[in-house]
Amino acid sequence: MPGTRRTSIRSYGTTAIASSPWIVVSVGVVVMVVLLAIALGTYRGRGPAFDAQPGPPPPTAALADPAPSATSSATRSPQASPTPSGRATGRPTPQRPTPGRSSRPPSPTPSGSGDALLVEPPPPSAAPSVSGRYRVVASYATGFVGEVLVSNASSTGRGWTARLTFPGGRLDSAWVEGAAQGTARRIDDGFTYHSGPDLPGGASAALRFYVQGAQSRPASCTVDNGACRL
Repeated sequence: MPGTRRTSIRSYGTTAIASSPWIVVSVGVVVMVVLLAIALGTYRGRGPAFDAQPGPPPPTAALADPAPSATSSATRSPQASPTPSGRATGRPTPQRPTPGRSSRPPSPTPSGSGDALLVEPPPPSAAPSVSGRYRVVASYATGFVGEVLVSNASSTGRGWTARLTFPGGRLDSAWVEGAAQGTARRIDDGFTYHSGPDLPGGASAALRFYVQGAQSRPASCTVDNGACRL
């Protein structure tokens, strides 16, 4: 009986393996996985000594400086000037004055850029001290009597000369009212009158005259080359 049982068990195992081939395949796969794991562990143990050696750097293309443009050159910040120690600094190196030259900046000179020099206007000419004012005293069929009131605005006595022109007229007579007389002289279309004694400062004198054959308004009237007020 014992011999019969062993034979039965062996025959059963052989029959089971023969009837199920996938068992053999599974066992083979497990064995291969174990061997692969052992091989990987061995490779990793030797890897650090091999990986410690750096490989050659990858090739790179040569870089070319871009061409400077007008905008980049205009906005480029000034380069720092080197210092004796070999370091760069942002402040420019001060220039020492050259011996024998003045350190003062040159004085500006006028240019043609529209700068105008200020020129003071000349002082106004003083008004004449003796002046005259003309008026008509009386009119007649053949002529008229005119008057020039001569006034001395100064504080001292002054002599004076009156000159009047009347186109087409003729002087008949001339005199000074209530004062010493001067000298009258006929000229073309008019006359001149030179005073006698000086006219006191602040005083006035009335020069009157009779003119025939002309209009009562003079073409010109002056006292000491100053125009009369009409």
